[in-house]
Order: sequence, then C-alpha cells, then structure tokens
Amino acid sequence: MAVIKPFKSIRPRKGLEDKIAALPYDVYNRREAKEAVKGNPLSFLNIDRPETQYDDDFDMYSDESYKTAARLLSGMLDRNEYIRDDSAYYYIYELTMNGRAQTGIVAAASVDDYINETIKKHENTRADKELDRIRHVDTLSAQTGPIFLAYKSNESINSIVDKVKTTEPLYDFVSDDLISHRVWIISDSDDISCIQDAFSTINSIYIADGHHRCASAVKVSLKRRQEKPDYTGDEEFNYFLSVLFPDNQLMIMDYNRVIKDLNGKTEAEIIDELKPYVKKVIDKPTFGSTELVEYLKTKNYDSFELCGLCTDICVVSNALLIKANFYEAEVSVDSACCAGVTVNSHNSALETMKMCQIEVK
Repeated sequence: MAVIKPFKSIRPRKGLEDKIAALPYDVYNRREAKEAVKGNPLSFLNIDRPETQYDDDFDMYSDESYKTAARLLSGMLDRNEYIRDDSAYYYIYELTMNGRAQTGIVAAASVDDYINETIKKHENTRADKELDRIRHVDTLSAQTGPIFLAYKSNESINSIVDKVKTTEPLYDFVSDDLISHRVWIISDSDDISCIQDAFSTINSIYIADGHHRCASAVKVSLKRRQEKPDYTGDEEFNYFLSVLFPDNQLMIMDYNRVIKDLNGKTEAEIIDELKPYVKKVIDKPTFGSTELVEYLKTKNYDSFELCGLCTDICVVSNALLIKANFYEAEVSVDSACCAGVTVNSHNSALETMKMCQIEVK
C-alpha cells in the first residue's frame, strides 16, 4: 500500500513564482544554463545548476559548486524570496500546454515504497548522473526536483481536487515556454486525511519521469539512515518530493530519435538494420507514393497518422493521396514531427491539409 504524505514546503513568495520557476536542470547544457540565468538571479536554475555562477572552466562537480547551491538557497530564504509553510499540506499542480490541462497532487512519496517496488521504475539509471544529484540533495538537505509519478485514478482524490480547484489558486502564471501553471493548497485536515487514506489503498505507483532524481533521493535517504541508525521512519529524508498524476490525466507522447551520425555505415546498411523493426519500407521515386496507397488498401485501417520531411512536399502529397483513397478514414498529421523547406511553406502545407479535412495535431 502506498504511503503518500503531505509535507511542509519551501515555496516562492507570492508574486515571485514566475521569476523563480525554471525548467528541469537536465534539459540544458552548460552554455544554455548559463544563458538562461543571465539577468534573472531569482531563477531556481541558479540553485539547480550552480556552476552558472562561475567561469566556464569551473569544475561543476566540485564541492564548492554544491556549497554554492546551498548558499544561494539559504540566501533566498533569508530574504523571504522563499517561504516555509508551518503545516504539512498537499498541493494541487495544474499545467496547461496547447490547450490541454493535466492536474496532479504534489506530495512526499516513501523511499521504502521505492525499495519494495510499490513505486515501480521502468528504466535503469547512470551512476554519474545519480552522483551529481546525490551530492546536490545531500548538500542542500532539500529535494530540488519533483519525481513525476502516475497512479490509477481514484474517485476520492479526484473529488477533493475538483472541489479545491473551484477556489482561487495560490499561483497562476504562464512561463516563457507558454505553459500555464496553477497551484492550490489542500489545507483542510479532513481532505488531507482522505487523500492519505485513498493513496494507502493503491497498490502500484509508476515513475513516469525522473528516474535519476528518484534513485538519487533514495540513496541520500539510505546514507542518512546509516548516519542515524535509530531513525524512526518519520524523518524527512525517508521521503522524496513527487507530483502524482492520475492515469486519466496523462497523454503519452511520441519519443522520437534522429540519427545524426551513421557511425561509418552507409544509408543502405542503416535501413537494412532497421527493417526488422518496421512493417514496411517503400522506396518512392516521387513525392506522393501510389505504392504506399496500394499497400494500405491491403490493410484494414480506419485511421492514418503521418509525419516526416518535408511538410510542403512529401507529407502533404501523401496525406492528400491517402485522404482521396480513404475518404471515410481519419487522416491526421503530427505537425511537431514535420518540417518544411521554410517556416511559411510548412505552415501553408498544414493549412492546405486542414482545408481537405485532414486533422493537424
């Protein structure tokens, strides 16, 4: 049974949330991180990537780097740029991207649930990445990045979330990447007890994102337990910061890779190696492929989704061919996985497909 607890948070003083909010530490390389914090001393990225405070030849994994992060956090607390809640609460976090919102519960998840596999992982972690976050969390004595967890939707939790979301949010802002963020506090003691009890009936929780952060937090906890052999299990180091989303709030997006280096192989060799993983390879001599259409006629598909290069040449040609031959089928194009010769021609091709009853995602 899952142990998901309310906690006493350190959070931005109201009015500073949009300046403090930052993307995860690992989406930036060193140059990008340094550029991102330029002119914004409040950005949490200063704490998450403390090497940004130094010249480019500074050792980002040195003791001084992690001590700098701790000093920055302490200074922001001293200046009341961060505030500490006096009581343990759950928090509701809603983010909206491209018109689609998803809402989760911010809480403290149990290290023991990770160890006994109530919290389940689906990927391995790298020791070098773990070590960086282990030292960061251990030096700051703070969980500096939430773990994205998923669980099977629970009506008791949903009803409380829906009720609290009818009230004024604590935070409400749009970040630089045009994602809307809203936060509410769940402070009613009955609601807190109900949520905690509801999670205790859930047998499995899944890590959706944050395997390295989670593994690092667990290892810091085990280290603290060794240092405090009389630990009770109630100490803060026995839990890690998480945002838990019910399964019906999630959208599983494509995770695509682009080959940048053929590693000494020819294009034909790469294609041959990929063939076992794809259903059909069509070598088309023209922009629109009649062979593709004839192949699709042998299948019993009622929907088609296209992506590729170039939007304004091959994608639009084949999308129109498929729509013309399967006019009752749902035909869509994933615009995020397409690119045109120019931005304008890409957008024009998307508009053309929309006018021909092709859905553009």
